[in-house]
Amino acid sequence: MNNIGVLVSGGGTNLQAIIDKIHFGPCDAQIRCVISNAPNVYALTRAKTANIPGQVIQHGQFSSRSEFENALIDAMDIFDVDMVLLAGFMRVLEKTFIARYRGRILNIHPSLLPDFPGLHTHQRALDAGADRHGCSVHFATTELDGGPVILQASVPVLSNDDAESLAARVLEQEHIIYPMCVEWLCEGKIHFQDGDAYFEQQRLEHPLQLDAL
Repeated sequence: MNNIGVLVSGGGTNLQAIIDKIHFGPCDAQIRCVISNAPNVYALTRAKTANIPGQVIQHGQFSSRSEFENALIDAMDIFDVDMVLLAGFMRVLEKTFIARYRGRILNIHPSLLPDFPGLHTHQRALDAGADRHGCSVHFATTELDGGPVILQASVPVLSNDDAESLAARVLEQEHIIYPMCVEWLCEGKIHFQDGDAYFEQQRLEHPLQLDAL
């Protein structure tokens, strides 16, 4: 059994997709805790509804990033967490946290990495005239949105798209590929080694694409 801790900062739709995957699908895992760096977010309501312990650890209450990360680790140790999922967690994690869970931290990012790391990805894709946009699941490292990418899904950018409509279509794909990668990690199908992502023991020269699976 894989013990999962989920870090959130907002509404938690990807958290819900993972909860549903574990509840309804063959995934040898249990979400042991959901931790938010912001109070009163709907992701904590989702956790409560699913009978998952939720906790708020506000980064602003710590004098350094390292102290904040140690507090996250201490909270996860209580629940014997061995795998961490970032689900809309709006803080950059640095060496203290990454070193503790190296190779066992997944993140989902709303762009086709390496394009558009960081924030406001949908508007940036529109401003750049991209004809396709999407999302990426990757192993988290200390580089912002820079860890090796495992799986991507893309959607066409339509002529009448704005950032909101594009984001909605990408989010549908996020809810598909993130639970897939969680299941793969639990099954040992994917792993992180020497800075690269591996799928079924083969180093990924390029990210897997949902439409090719």
